[in-house]
Amino acid sequence: MIALLQRVTEASVAIAGERCAEIGPGLLALIGIRPSDGTEAGERLLDRMLHYRIFADDQGRMNRSVTDVGGGLLLVPQFTLAADTHKGLRPGFSRAAPPEQARALFEALVEHARRQHGPVGSGLFGADMQVSLTNDGPVTIWLES
Repeated sequence: MIALLQRVTEASVAIAGERCAEIGPGLLALIGIRPSDGTEAGERLLDRMLHYRIFADDQGRMNRSVTDVGGGLLLVPQFTLAADTHKGLRPGFSRAAPPEQARALFEALVEHARRQHGPVGSGLFGADMQVSLTNDGPVTIWLES
């Protein structure tokens, strides 16, 4: 499982012009799921996301996690993160999990996150979403489980 983390001052997701989720300061996590992923991969990835130290401490060093700072977490499914880009000029998606598997794993990740952290927002699997964010830093980190 893949998470592209972006430290944000704010982020939101809209579907058909309607805002369905938003957070203030925290993490926007775009989530990619591969065929070999299972619930254990999601749990491990969530643990890493919640405890990854990319927020500044009192000395300005990246030494605090989203949990430490009480920030929001916005999870957005994005199958294109699993794209095969090794050759050609168009991505292939055979490395992305099939939709039903990916949907179940993404929904399990969201539920697990809501049990462990607050606030948590999410995009909608399979929807055409518009994601808005203000990247803080900018800080963008690629995490894998």
